[in-house]
Amino acid sequence: MAKKTFHLALIICTGLLLIFTPAHQALALTKKVIFRGGPAGGTFQRVADAIESYPGVKGISTVSVTAQPSAGSMENLAEVHAGQADFGLVYSGHAYLGRNGLLQDDGKRYDKVLAVASLYGAPAQLVVRKGSGIRRVKDLKGKRVGVGSPGSGAFANCELFFRHLGIWDAIIPSHIGYNEVAIAFANKQLDAFWLFTAFPSSAVTLAARTGKIDLLNLDAEARASGFYKKYPYFTARTVPKGTYRGVSHNTPSFQDSTLWVANAEVPDEVVYRLLSNIYNKKGLRHMGKYSPALKSMTLRSGAKGIIIPMHPGAIKFWKEKGYL
Repeated sequence: MAKKTFHLALIICTGLLLIFTPAHQALALTKKVIFRGGPAGGTFQRVADAIESYPGVKGISTVSVTAQPSAGSMENLAEVHAGQADFGLVYSGHAYLGRNGLLQDDGKRYDKVLAVASLYGAPAQLVVRKGSGIRRVKDLKGKRVGVGSPGSGAFANCELFFRHLGIWDAIIPSHIGYNEVAIAFANKQLDAFWLFTAFPSSAVTLAARTGKIDLLNLDAEARASGFYKKYPYFTARTVPKGTYRGVSHNTPSFQDSTLWVANAEVPDEVVYRLLSNIYNKKGLRHMGKYSPALKSMTLRSGAKGIIIPMHPGAIKFWKEKGYL
């Protein structure tokens, strides 16, 4: 009887221990976390795949990361906020506007989305046919333009910029993603297409292989129209000449930063362990193999320029490294 009583007491105490153990310590309860990337062929999805596949991440016995595709930045913002995804990739501007209820046609505050790290800069790239006569954005009036799939950062930023210039309602938009848009452009179903991603983009590279292309100077129109003053999280960025076949000039554009974000309820230790495994020499080397854009990831830049609140697990990591 005494032995049974002892076993029962042990079970009760163990149960109470699990109930009252803080979430960041009870990692055994976090069997699987979902990391939302982006459309097929885009850098967002490569980032998510790179994190999931890294042996250092797979070696964390208490955490299992599953990378899943998505429409992109806007969908990731909503799903991470709602807890339908634990992690995701979101453009800094969307995270900032969403947190403050300033998104176009959406006054909701996405305040459960917290920053983990700043990964890389993603510039706007507007592709046209060489010799088409389209030399600036306003020349796209009445033209068929690939603007990105709904829910993607490309689409949201295209609409934002084109509305700012007053031509959004004057184009014929085509809502298709990265891989499909290059094929449609090659088949002359589109006059131009817009991307918001790191370079070189596989979609633009494909388009350059099937015909002569050019990139438009977006920085000039952004400056002249007051775009940077209204949306200060965008910064100037140049796509270097030779990035794509046949484009022999530097192309001024603008960019936003890509944030790795987490839902506020993700345990601190999960965030801390993932950062510890990615932000070391082996982890960063692994990331760089997945995309040229990820070669710019460094320990020094990971906590730089973040304009939304940071996850506590990330704060712990970046403070230990001396960057907060």
